[in-house]
Amino acid sequence: MSSVFKALAPSGTLRCGVVAAPAASAFFAIERDGAPQGVTVDLFAALGRNLGAPVELVVFPNSGELTEAAASGAVDVAFMPQDAERAKKVDFGPAYILIESTFLVPAGSTLTQLKDANFPGARAVAIAGTTTGRSARRFLTNGTVEDVRGVGDMVRMAKAGAADLFALSRDSFATLLPDLPGALVLAGNFQETGVAVAVPKGRPEALKAVTDFVEAMKRDGTVRVALDRAGFADCAVAP
Repeated sequence: MSSVFKALAPSGTLRCGVVAAPAASAFFAIERDGAPQGVTVDLFAALGRNLGAPVELVVFPNSGELTEAAASGAVDVAFMPQDAERAKKVDFGPAYILIESTFLVPAGSTLTQLKDANFPGARAVAIAGTTTGRSARRFLTNGTVEDVRGVGDMVRMAKAGAADLFALSRDSFATLLPDLPGALVLAGNFQETGVAVAVPKGRPEALKAVTDFVEAMKRDGTVRVALDRAGFADCAVAP
């Protein structure tokens, strides 16, 4: 067993953290026939082949819970949106895509522009423990943000018109809109960040290995193929 194998998969199996949602995005996987499918799943499969290691996918309902699992060493590698709070818990390598976060407003809302969303008493919903939720709180100085565990909870609340604003990445909203007739995604964003590879802190050899691998996947077209295969041909690969 090589030193890189030991650094990345100390148990002998590469435990990869995946976030699943009711509809896929360039970050979220979707579960079909009991197995997750999506961009991150394809990238982890490529990493496992490159390493010669068996891959175990560990599925989470949100990136906050994934962060805690990576921080504790319960997963060996993950992809997640970057922010300063998260960087206290895990070590980040490069991003494979850049995302922007904004608000969706439910059917019947009079809001059309992000600049008008920070109104007194505004009620927003975000996914617990996420970079988008933290950024939404910073933006919404005149309102409140309620946390829910997963995207499914958010969709149910949006259908019921249970809040004024729903915070998520723009690419995620694109796949959810067909299930939310009359809803509108506001132009502009309150956050731009990369979805980057991450490993538990204190594993420098593992960090170097995943950094080199992600950069190679961006150069050789693996990331582009994974995005296209999942239906996200309009998403650019991160520089």
